[in-house]
Parts: sequence; structure tokens; C-alpha cells
Amino acid sequence: MKIFWFILLAGIPFFAFTQNSGAPAEFRLEKSETEAHLRFLASDELQGRRTGEMGNNIAARYIAAQFEAFGLQTAPGLEGYFQPIVFEAVTPPRTASFTLNKTNYTQGDNLLILTGNADNLKTEAVFVNFGWVDKESGHDDYQGLDVKGKIVLSLPGTPDGQDPMSIFNSMKKKQKLAREKGAIALIELYRLQIPWVFFRSFFDKENLSLADEAGPAASRQDIVYGWVKEEKDGNVQRLQEGKKVKASLMSKGFTRHTVNSQNVIGIIEGTDPELKDEYLLLTAHYDHVGTGKNGGGAYTPQDSIFNGARDNGMGTVALISAAKALSIDRPRRSVIVLAVTGEELGLLGSQYYAEHPLLPLKETIFNLNSDGAGYNDVSYVSVVGFGRTGTDALLEAGVNIFGLDVFPNPAPEQNLFDRSDNVSFASKGVPAIQFVPGTTGFDETISKYYHQVTDNPDTIDYDYLLKFCQAFARTARLIADENSRPQWVKGDKYEKAGMELYGE
Repeated sequence: MKIFWFILLAGIPFFAFTQNSGAPAEFRLEKSETEAHLRFLASDELQGRRTGEMGNNIAARYIAAQFEAFGLQTAPGLEGYFQPIVFEAVTPPRTASFTLNKTNYTQGDNLLILTGNADNLKTEAVFVNFGWVDKESGHDDYQGLDVKGKIVLSLPGTPDGQDPMSIFNSMKKKQKLAREKGAIALIELYRLQIPWVFFRSFFDKENLSLADEAGPAASRQDIVYGWVKEEKDGNVQRLQEGKKVKASLMSKGFTRHTVNSQNVIGIIEGTDPELKDEYLLLTAHYDHVGTGKNGGGAYTPQDSIFNGARDNGMGTVALISAAKALSIDRPRRSVIVLAVTGEELGLLGSQYYAEHPLLPLKETIFNLNSDGAGYNDVSYVSVVGFGRTGTDALLEAGVNIFGLDVFPNPAPEQNLFDRSDNVSFASKGVPAIQFVPGTTGFDETISKYYHQVTDNPDTIDYDYLLKFCQAFARTARLIADENSRPQWVKGDKYEKAGMELYGE
């Protein structure tokens, strides 16, 4: 069944541009179109586009409708424009307590148990350093330790990374390792720079992760897993010294179930007989954080919808706009247009595609990702990763022609490169950058809207949105038409992965 009816739902007129009718199609994009896209995607009716919920699915169908209208090809192995993804949704226990020697920890106070139910377990605690095993390097934090039937405590993250993304990305594997070693619980010590109250607010609600491909969630035995904001009682030090410390644990009310979502993907075939076998990957995440408590920020009975007009409605509209422009006037290389789900829950949609690419990553020459927390200067497009891939001149040319300038690498203290979907591909070796609405730093203007209920369509500068979308599409064309391929600069942290991917 065709899905053009979704176009009518938003009231968007589609203009039949003709091939080669003057300037490339990105110059002929219209403000009325980009505004209509954003007003629909960030409308109250879509309820914040939370992954797995109805509003997210409607957004996916809407994006697919645009791809179909533009004549994009479907990706190999798919019948339509959806790449299905199965998630596990987990709700933390409502009550939990943990005792280490004589020190008590209580759920929601200085304890946050995320998974697993347990009766009043009484056992010993064992310190396992990072609780990490890496067969390739020979690292094994469990070597020589008897943890069967015991509660293990670990440092956050891995030996190679204690930044927030390394910590979050290692959670699942650390639980699996502890379970395989026979532990009944894994508790990580909270030593992040993020305030505990923010961490607790983010995780003390239903959260999604990629489903375990080994089998259904219901068939897997969960160990208890969580975090403690440790008290200064000397117990952890005694554990680190190898001394015995008694421990007890109780948690009730943990649940898990399966949730379905999808990436949305379409292909534009290139015009060059040789270069069309190489692909430029365009990405933007179309999900946001939903409503109420799930949004993680302040809300009121009058407004509890986190619309996500900036994050990442603008990026999604830029992606749709590029799909239109590049399908009308096709570039030399082929283009993968990928709208990903689950970014707000840990870059899950892009991670899934990177692990299950529908076209080989080796044939993917670059990832141009559009994301952002908002904007505080409409004279710029900010580029996270500027100076790292040899594409600086093309980026500046794509932006400058619409009267904008490039602001390179804003807010370096925020580590923005590794906090968006581009890192899912960069870690595999694909050169990547992040194309961001004009941000010069995380100031009051950004904070006013970032993950707030105030980020709704009525607050957007639509003249700027048009320029931003045009610049994104133009930059994509320039990279896709360039004879040479982007490459990581010498010494970049992802250079080695790139050499391994491309066999250089």
C-alpha cells in the first residue's frame, strides 16, 4: 500500500522540479516546505517521538513517505524503507536496598538498581577492578577471583575508557561477564563528573537497549545490576585490599519487555559509472525523548511534551531536504539517506546499522551526520570534527554559498563528536563529521531549549532553517562529487580503524 497519504496529513505541497532546470535543486528548496516538515515532526501530536512509541513510528512513516515521493531506491534486503530493530525495554525496580558491611544504600537515594529482582540475598562482596575481560589483549579482571554467588563491585567504564560514552557502552557487556563468572549482582561505583541527580533522573525510568540476538529476553536470567554513590566508610578500600566484606541485597519490581522500532533508509544511485559504487552516508536521528518523566527535564500539567524541534527535528528536515535535492539532481557517487532511531537512548539506531550495514561499510566513504542541541548564532553552521577528515574546504564552500560561516568544533569540553551518531561509524573507520545548527558554546540560549518542553516549532527561525537545510544538501553534493575520498588526518583517534576498514 502506498503511503502518500502521510504527505497530505502535513499539508505539504510537492513541487515537480525538472531535471537540470537551472541551479542544482538545493538552491530551489523552499521555506514553506522545510517549515511544514518541522511543524509536523515536532508537533504535539507526535508526543516527543520517543523510540518505540506511536509518535516515533508516525515520524518514521512520514520520513518513508518523503523517500517514496522522491523516488529513492530501497536498500538491499528490504521490501520497503524500514530497517526493523528489536529493543529491550527495562523498568528499574521500584524498591531496592543494598548493605555493604553496616552501611545502607537505598533505591532513589544513594543507590540505583537498574535490572534484576532479588530476595534478601546475604553474601560477600568482591572488588573486580573494572570487571572487564578482553581476550584479544589478555586483560582479565576476574582472574584468580572466586565470585560465584557473590556481589561484585567495579569501577565505572573499562581500562581503556572512563568517559561517559565508554561507561554507558560497556554496561551490557560488564553485566554479561559478571553473569558468566557466576556473580549474582554487579554494582558499579559512581565516579562520573555528571551530577548524580542527573544520572539518576536519566536512568530511573524505562530505558531501551538493543535486544540480545542470542535469544528472547524472557529466557535470560538477569543478575542484579546497578550503581552506588559510595559512602566514605572505608568499605571499598577494604575490598580493594582483598579483605572480606559482608553484603546483602534486595530489589523488587524490575520488568522487561520487547519493543520494536526502525531506521528509515533510502538509496540514491550516483551518475558516475565508477564512483556510483561508492556511497556517501547521510544521517540524522528522528527520535526524541517523549513526554513527562521520560523526558528527563522539567514539565508542567500544561506542557509535558518534549517536542524536539531543534534536537533533532532540524537535522531530520535537513536530511529530508538533502534526499529531495540529491534525488532531483543526482551526484556522481551514490548516497545512503539514513534516519536513525534510538539516538537519545544511547546511539542505538546508528549502532545497529553499523553492526548490520545494508551496504558494506568498506564502500561507504564518508558519514555526514546532522544533529544538535539547538542554535545561538544563525550566522553559522557549526562543524564537530572540522579539521579531521580533509573535507574542510568542501564544508566551507557548502556553507558559505548560502551566506553562512563555519564555526569549528564548538564546546570542546562537551566531547560532542563522540556523543552523536557519527561516532557509530567513525569507530568502524568511516570518516565522519557532525553538521550542527549554529552553536558557539553551551550558553543560556542553548540551555533554554535543549531537552526542554519549550523546544517547540513556534520558537524556530525558519529563514535560518532553510539556509541550514540548503547548506547540508550542498555540502553532501560537494563531497559526493569530489574525485578524492575523505580520509582521517594522520594521528586521529579513528585513523587506525579507517586503515583497517579500507585496507590501507
